[in-house]
Amino acid sequence: MARKEPRVKEVNENDIEVKGEPKEWAAGLPAVYHSMKPAIEHMGLARALGTTFRMNQKHGFDCPSCAWPDPKDRSPFEYCEEGVKAVTWEATPVVISSDFWAEHSLTDLRGRSEYWLGMQGRLTEPLYKPAGEDHYRPVGWDEALGIVADRLKSLESPHEAAFYTSGRTSNEAAFLYQLFVRAYGTNNLPDCSNMCHESSGWAMGQTIGIGKATVTYDDFGQADLIILMGQNPGTNHPRMLTALELCKRNGGNIVAVNPLPEAGLKRYKNPQKARGIAGKGTELADQFLQIRLGGDMALLQAISKRVFEAEDKNPGTVLDHEFLEAHCEGLADLKEHLLLLDDEEVLEATGLRAEEIDELAERYLRAEKVIITWAMGITQQKKGVATIKEIINLLLLRGNIGKPGAGAAPIRGHSNVQGDRTMGIWEQMPGTFLDSLGKEFNFDPPREHGADAVETFLRMQDGRIKFFMALGGNLISAISDTHFAEAAMQKTDMTVQMSIKLNRSHLVTGKEALILPVLGRTEIDVQETGRQFVSVEDTVCVVHASHGGVEPVSKNLLSEPALVARLGALVIGDRIDADWAGYEKDYDLIRDHISRVVAGCEDYNERIRHEGGFVLPNGPRDSRTFHTPTGKAVLTVNDLEAVQRPEGTLLLQSMRSHDQWNTTIYGHNDRYRGIKGGRHVLFMNSGDIEELGLADGQYIDIHGVHHDDAERVLRNFRVVSYPTPKGCVAAYYPEANVLVPLDHVAEGSNTPVSKTVLVRVEPAAQQTAGPEDKMSRETAPV
Repeated sequence: MARKEPRVKEVNENDIEVKGEPKEWAAGLPAVYHSMKPAIEHMGLARALGTTFRMNQKHGFDCPSCAWPDPKDRSPFEYCEEGVKAVTWEATPVVISSDFWAEHSLTDLRGRSEYWLGMQGRLTEPLYKPAGEDHYRPVGWDEALGIVADRLKSLESPHEAAFYTSGRTSNEAAFLYQLFVRAYGTNNLPDCSNMCHESSGWAMGQTIGIGKATVTYDDFGQADLIILMGQNPGTNHPRMLTALELCKRNGGNIVAVNPLPEAGLKRYKNPQKARGIAGKGTELADQFLQIRLGGDMALLQAISKRVFEAEDKNPGTVLDHEFLEAHCEGLADLKEHLLLLDDEEVLEATGLRAEEIDELAERYLRAEKVIITWAMGITQQKKGVATIKEIINLLLLRGNIGKPGAGAAPIRGHSNVQGDRTMGIWEQMPGTFLDSLGKEFNFDPPREHGADAVETFLRMQDGRIKFFMALGGNLISAISDTHFAEAAMQKTDMTVQMSIKLNRSHLVTGKEALILPVLGRTEIDVQETGRQFVSVEDTVCVVHASHGGVEPVSKNLLSEPALVARLGALVIGDRIDADWAGYEKDYDLIRDHISRVVAGCEDYNERIRHEGGFVLPNGPRDSRTFHTPTGKAVLTVNDLEAVQRPEGTLLLQSMRSHDQWNTTIYGHNDRYRGIKGGRHVLFMNSGDIEELGLADGQYIDIHGVHHDDAERVLRNFRVVSYPTPKGCVAAYYPEANVLVPLDHVAEGSNTPVSKTVLVRVEPAAQQTAGPEDKMSRETAPV
């Protein structure tokens, strides 16, 4: 099954091309070509077809990229370009051979790009880097797991360890992992939610009692109006475009609120429909509001103010008084606050014209069923929590929660990040969950809140966290303040990564390091009792099974549940009532525990085998019940705080290119934005380019501007003239993370603020981005 191929060459950032204007539409035949061509090239025809036609099917495997839900009536082609790229990346039969590790030191590999690292192939054997050495070496499973167990047992306190989780992890592995960690004695469970939708969870939990979407898949087709804020579905979750198209076909309206004009929000050519192949496709956004970075909260308050003003003009006809009186509190205080809103301050914060805001308000007032959906463009702002509370305010005013075609819809961009939270992956799980967990396994779980992702690095830096383990992911590339984070990670005694493919987190290590290779979601998982399956939760609370369908690239891989179970047996043993050996043999045993511990998961083993799975309970959506202290949804008062931009500075947002998924880089093109052959670009407004005395195509240095005076700089990036708002620029993630200070976080959620970063742009000291410059930037010491 496994094979070796010539390894990919690094891309020279000098060769960047800008291919005309940004695209005006997304998907169509180009999406088919750009997904299937690499799939066949890298996997072969049989494996490519064997994966794509099983992806998101009722008896297939769940897409390992985004968490977009599946329709009840599914197409045989229930996948998108990004999903096929994710599967190609994971299911490649190319493997890293044992001699690779003798050939390449960590020092050498740290000079390589994420793209090059990922393209080397699958990891198939445990690897160990002893203290003081610069190479990994292959070891056996018993030796590798024995090293982990010995180091964990040697720590003076369980709180000296932190255990990260990626959103790709299944429900079964996540539940077992958090049990292992809590039985070990800590709640240090940072996860990828800390860096994406943590703000959504905080805001929604405090206002409506649950941090999850209050809509179903079918609601998108029934909505009169969908407002999309801070998201780019054409690149980050393309299957959403089909649901938006259904809304338009059913007579609904769509409004896009985003700093950049995105092709997927303009027009969609559905490759499964004739109009998407030969025709013009479907125009999606009826209105595009090109908002300034950080201006979303002001816009939402302005719309809600107009709702109150409309009610005052026509009493009893605008607000949903019956709903508000029965189910909400705080209406009078909110009205008093918003009627004092300064309209000029709103225009300054948003960069919009009053007529544009009036038009959106009129659309909202005409619509009986409204969905507001958002992603990290909202959550990664300093006022992200308050902004989402304003989304909830606006929806509640006209009863747009708890009825068909209406609701709040945070769109999770990681395949099972929501399921991991449901299973207990959170450093602040409520007492009710911990009580059930302790009762089920006969132990007293720790109650002290643990470290989230940002706090984990702060504790590493001061020596309080000495051991770090990650169940998937690439945290060192995902976290903000890259140089600080790398220096902190290197202060630990040991780092352990459970992984599918090589990434930068394997190279920035503690004194000792281990890599433990695991099965991918696409692969068949056979244990002692037979073929196994796992389960996941999508962004609208549907829990469903995922069955791997292709042969593993190596017989030496362990599944994630099996790996965690073995660690549990070695480290925890019989200190709790857990059948660690049994969990590896039969995942039904894990699900039996889930059914008794996790609310809403009763009879898990039976219900997960139903076609399409089952839907978790959701009070606001199902019955307009709100699990808040008073039992009512809370309309909140939030003080507007406009983002200040001192003279000579710009506001930066980081974002994905079209050829990537989170920190995984599939290629160096971003065809919807017209970029080919590189990633080191800064998208700038033409007026800003002129005012700063720069030129389109010029190479510049990007300096972070922050109160701590630490030097944060990206060197030799190419200026690209682009239709961004005045004063706002954009660069690709994770490269731009170096500019985001670790303490630059959202209020309340502690999420890194990657959407409003103050920067200063200067002509580059060197006018080209040669390989030596690139390597020094990626590996620069703190």
